[in-house]
Amino acid sequence: MRKLMFATLLWMLASAVMTQAAAPRTHTVTLGKATTVKLFLDPDEKKPLDIKIRSLFVDGKLREFTTGDAHDITERQFVIQRVYRVNDSLPHEERTPPRWRWQRGGWLLVDRASARITPIRLPFFDAYYSEVSWYRDYAAYCGLTDTGDKLLAIVTQAATRKPILRKQLGPVNPAADGPECERPAWERQPPRVTFNLRENKKLIFTVRGRAADLAVPAETSSSDEDESD
Repeated sequence: MRKLMFATLLWMLASAVMTQAAAPRTHTVTLGKATTVKLFLDPDEKKPLDIKIRSLFVDGKLREFTTGDAHDITERQFVIQRVYRVNDSLPHEERTPPRWRWQRGGWLLVDRASARITPIRLPFFDAYYSEVSWYRDYAAYCGLTDTGDKLLAIVTQAATRKPILRKQLGPVNPAADGPECERPAWERQPPRVTFNLRENKKLIFTVRGRAADLAVPAETSSSDEDESD
């Protein structure tokens, strides 16, 4: 009788251990309180801009620094832009405390269930020129060519490497004060995205799965319309 009770107890303990081992580990992913820091965006890095950053914690441990709003792709996954600090000290200043300077980085895909943080590859993304607008898992923004002299209208998906849309918008104006393309605006049914450019010009594209077509041709500026009348 005692042997039977002992065997039953061992079986119950083994079952409990196996059940605990098989149960998926739960994680806690949170964003900390917003803090304002200085960002220097112009080519000479002399013009400061105040941005708000938040720490990204996984199970209470700091993993990344982020900026801007998070966008939920699903109830499990969200995307957010990364920021980081770079050491701005000159060689002869290495013995002094580091001069940290904040920089905007790329975008991160965060899985709340697995706590996995994955960098997203956004083709032709530029931390200075690109203002990313998300809808579902689509990202729309103005990018730069590899040579850095031409603007591109880009639509891509978080899980793909090749853009759905890549259209050249023209040369970059080196004298422009800030990015020459506003954050694109999305519509639904059907999914459409509008790229608002300077001089009141815009391009509208309809997105169908993994393709995008020009929905409305580029509009002329208001001044051109006045002259034509």
